Amino acid sequence: MKSFVKKVAALAVAFSMASSTLANAQEEDGKVNFSVQGDLVSSYIWRGFYQTGASFQPTLSLGVGNFSLTAWGSTDFQGANSTSAAAAKEIDLTAAYTFGSAGPTLSVASLWWAGQGAGDYFNFKSHETAHHFEAGLAYTLPIEKFPLSITWNFMFAGQDKDENGNQNYSSYVELNFPFTVKGVDLNATCGVLPYDAGVTTYGGDVNSGFAVMNVALKAMKDIKITNSFSLPIFTQAIWNPRMEDAHLVLGISLRP
Repeated sequence: MKSFVKKVAALAVAFSMASSTLANAQEEDGKVNFSVQGDLVSSYIWRGFYQTGASFQPTLSLGVGNFSLTAWGSTDFQGANSTSAAAAKEIDLTAAYTFGSAGPTLSVASLWWAGQGAGDYFNFKSHETAHHFEAGLAYTLPIEKFPLSITWNFMFAGQDKDENGNQNYSSYVELNFPFTVKGVDLNATCGVLPYDAGVTTYGGDVNSGFAVMNVALKAMKDIKITNSFSLPIFTQAIWNPRMEDAHLVLGISLRP
C-alpha cells in the first residue's frame, strides 16, 4: 500500500510539472485551444460497469471553434505490477462538433480497451477488431436554473456484437444534472440501456431489454494547497441495478 501511495504521489508531481511546462509553452491563439488533464481513480467504472482497479487516466484535447478532438486513456496499476496479468489499457479517440453557442453536440468515437499487449490496434475488420465505434448526440437545456443534459450514445460498428456475432447496435442514454450545495459541486447521473446490449460491451444478461445501468452522485471540491495551487478531488457513489452492483470511487484531477 505504501509503495502504491508513493507511486501515485510521484506521478502527481511529475504530471503537474509537465502540465505546467506545456501550458506555459502554448501559443496565445484565440482560435486553437489545447487542454491536458490526468485523473487518478481508486477504480475505473464505465457507465456503471466495473472495468478495473486503481487507474491513471490522462486526457489530451484540441479545440478549434466548435470542433474538438480528444484522446482519453486509462491504465490500471495492479495489472502493471502483475506478472500473471497484463495491464488493463484503454484508448478512446473522439471527434465532436457543437452546433452554435448552445446547440447540440454530435460526436464520433473509437473506444478500444483490449489491454496492454493485445496488439492489432489497427485491425478494423468487423469480426476481428477490438474497437467499438460509437456515435453520440448530447444536448443541455438552455435553462440557467435547470441545466439538465441528455446524451444518447449509439454503437454502429466494431466489436459490439450479440450472442450470434451480429452487430448489436447497443445504445446508452444518460441524464446528468449539476448543482451546488454549500460550496460543493455535485452531479447526479442516471444512465439506461434502452434495449438489449452487446455481450462484449456491457456484459451480463444481453437479453434484458430496457435496463437501468448507472445511477450515480458525484461530489467535487478543490482542496487549497497553496495560494496558487489547489488540488481538485472527487468522490462518486455508483449503483448499477442491472448488475446488482455498487461502487464508491475516489479521484484526484491534475491539470494546469
